[in-house]
Amino acid sequence: MGILTNSTLKSQTCIDACNQCAQACYECFQACLNESDVDKRIKCISTLTECAMMCQMSTALMSMNAQSSMQHCQLCSIICDKCAQECDMFKEQHCQKCSEICKKCSIECKNMKM
Repeated sequence: MGILTNSTLKSQTCIDACNQCAQACYECFQACLNESDVDKRIKCISTLTECAMMCQMSTALMSMNAQSSMQHCQLCSIICDKCAQECDMFKEQHCQKCSEICKKCSIECKNMKM
């Protein structure tokens, strides 16, 4: 069930995954800024931000049952996969956990059908 209505029932699992992914990406972003090799993480940091924003937009679109929400989820899945690949290149626990969460979100977004 959604927060106020049942209108998001079919997409609630994906909404939850997107919210968790956005939070994980922002946390990983902040943690990466504090790593000693931050200069080697520029692409990853950029992708983390893109992924978080895509997930937030997906959540918003699904919450209002927007006409473009399913197409947006498909694009979000691609960005989540890209973010997981970037995070996989680093050994820190925050990167590995973020990658895992991005992969789960990607699966949920792929499962959203028109």
